Amino acid sequence: MPALRSQSPAPARVFVQRFSATRRGARLARLLAALQLVEWGRPRGTDDHDAVTLVVAEFAANAVLHGRVPGRDFALLLRPDEERGSIRVEVSDTHPARPALLAPAAVADHGRGLVLVEALATRWGVRDRVGPGKTVWAELPWPELRPSAGNRGPRDGIRRSRHGI
Repeated sequence: MPALRSQSPAPARVFVQRFSATRRGARLARLLAALQLVEWGRPRGTDDHDAVTLVVAEFAANAVLHGRVPGRDFALLLRPDEERGSIRVEVSDTHPARPALLAPAAVADHGRGLVLVEALATRWGVRDRVGPGKTVWAELPWPELRPSAGNRGPRDGIRRSRHGI
């Protein structure tokens, strides 16, 4: 009698990567996250893709500017949860200082990043991590992929070139 094969559940989709705590590392984190989102079926220019990429960019920039400890990296984790309809973004660094959501001055050229995160995420926060430092996390909407759900292209479903054609 042949052995019964049990179906293994679909593998969890998770992206995890460490980056140097430099501006180049923050840029690479954003670019690789954007590439991973495309691989997961969220094309550039869609609301899902743009929101997650923006949160990754903000958290990575904060890890480099405010959470940098010389000689230490920061880590990025992306984990979609289809059942909950959300995607979790986590950035961990080794600096103990926690970010604070502040109202930026009208003429300030910085300080708006967490305000954007607050607007895009369904929830976000900071937690301690194993070892030194913290993990800043956010959960964003991750609707089920359907052709009619607006995930085919930018906002209106029409791809445009840089020149609007």
